[in-house]
Amino acid sequence: MFWKSVVGKLSLTILLLVAFVLSILSIFLMQFFENFHIQEAENEMMQTATKISSLVERGQDRNFIEEMTEMLKDPTSRIAIIYSEEDTWLSTSSDNDLVSEGDEWLESREEVNEVIENQSKLQKQINLPEQDKEIIIVGSPTENGGAIFVFQSLDIINQTKAETTKLILLSAGIAIMLTAFFAVFLSTRITSPLIKMREAAYDLTRGEFNTKVPVLTHDEIGELAVEFNRMGRQLKFHINALRQEKEQLSSIVSSMADGVVTLNRNGDILVINPPAQKYIDGWYFENDVVMNESRKLPTELQEALKEVIDGEQAVLREISLQGRNFVMLMTPLYDQSYVRGAVAVIRDMTEERRLDKLRKDFIANVSHELRTPISMLQGYSEAIVDDIADTKEEKNELAKIIHEESLRMGRLVNELLDLARMESGQIHLNVETFGIESYIKRIVNKFKGLASDNEIDLTLTMNTDFSNTSFDPDRIEQVFTNLIDNAIRHTSKGGTVRVAVTNKPKEFYVEVNDSGSGIPEEDLPFIFERFYKADKSRVRSKEKKGTGLGLAIAKNIIDAHKGTIQVKSKLNQGTTFSFKLPQNHENS
Repeated sequence: MFWKSVVGKLSLTILLLVAFVLSILSIFLMQFFENFHIQEAENEMMQTATKISSLVERGQDRNFIEEMTEMLKDPTSRIAIIYSEEDTWLSTSSDNDLVSEGDEWLESREEVNEVIENQSKLQKQINLPEQDKEIIIVGSPTENGGAIFVFQSLDIINQTKAETTKLILLSAGIAIMLTAFFAVFLSTRITSPLIKMREAAYDLTRGEFNTKVPVLTHDEIGELAVEFNRMGRQLKFHINALRQEKEQLSSIVSSMADGVVTLNRNGDILVINPPAQKYIDGWYFENDVVMNESRKLPTELQEALKEVIDGEQAVLREISLQGRNFVMLMTPLYDQSYVRGAVAVIRDMTEERRLDKLRKDFIANVSHELRTPISMLQGYSEAIVDDIADTKEEKNELAKIIHEESLRMGRLVNELLDLARMESGQIHLNVETFGIESYIKRIVNKFKGLASDNEIDLTLTMNTDFSNTSFDPDRIEQVFTNLIDNAIRHTSKGGTVRVAVTNKPKEFYVEVNDSGSGIPEEDLPFIFERFYKADKSRVRSKEKKGTGLGLAIAKNIIDAHKGTIQVKSKLNQGTTFSFKLPQNHENS
């Protein structure tokens, strides 16, 4: 709407102000000109009466006086000369109303006698209701006891007044139109920069900070445009700074391994990173919250948030979720002295707890594994010292047992040292290129005697597209030895152990399958951990004792070759260990 705009309001204000001033001025001007015309007419009539009275007083001839009177008077006026009470002369007039009215007024003699007797002048207006007009009567006394009266109608004066009024109103109308034009023009010139500033401000709200307002003048509006452009530059600078800081903060929060959640007082999530989102998704899954339902904050976070807001201090909680352990630290966020929300840091402590448990288990397992041979060494050595063995053969038997237990302790210590070097990344691979068939057959033939003693059928299957392969032969032989030895030790008499080797252009693949007792399903995820034994009852015999480090060492060797090792097993059906190593053979 035009009238609601600044241009409309300013133009209307100027127009109303000028119209009000012109109205007051027109009223005063019309009043002034109305009185002015009447006063001028009366003065002119009085001058005519005075001139004629001077002729009468000088004693001029009556015919001369009357002729001069006809010449001096206005055609629409009428003059009466009173020489004496009985001697009165009246001039002619083109206005018949003046003739009858003048005669009637002279016959009344009241005001006429007053002029003659008091020697005073007379100026009077008479309304004629029947003729709907007014006349002016002017009288001037003479020294010889007479008087001169001049009669004139106000029609001419009213016509002049009407013309003057029209002229005044026309001038006022023209002035108002010019005022309206210049008011709109001036308002437009004044508000045009403001409109451009409004458009620029709208662009700023849409993020277009390069918008500039043209500086057209050097007055206050021009200075406002300059300050507006400066404000836009400063706003762009600060917005960019805030955006960079926000992106930096978002990158830091997103790259954190710990979960971070920022909440307001109502529990609404303001900021969340992927680890925290993973925790919340896990909570929804565990509590059967449908994904498309209106999600609520996890109960633990709600309780902690309430405690933080009420107590205005940090809260530490331990949470268990889907078999994992989390530690949450929630601290308040302040708006000056008002707690406006909280930030929660959620750390997954599962791996730390697992590693701590492994460390404790490692110490316990090493202590357990060393305790038995140390006890045996101590016991048999005491038997020798105390001469419990009578014969040389008995002493040799005791010494043999002590030697075997010392060898077992040496193997345990060496395996621990190897495993420690591997896990610390200090393993050194001596990669060689050699023939695969003779290498595999030599390893398998080492176990032919052990398999035959245990009445186990040990077979080898080879599928070699290439005769050569490249890896550390000693380390991989250690893996073969561990897997084949475990397969024979955990297979009953009459069972089978099958070794299958495939040498392809891109990989070297091995399977060691046995028909033994198998491994329980719940133990499979932990089979490659140190000292882990799935079924302790299977390794109680002296011949089948192991340290529990072989598979952990094998996995580290395979990992060092950037390969993978897997196990598949079912109870009472057998176990299959397989590993593959990457290769870079070229077709030749």
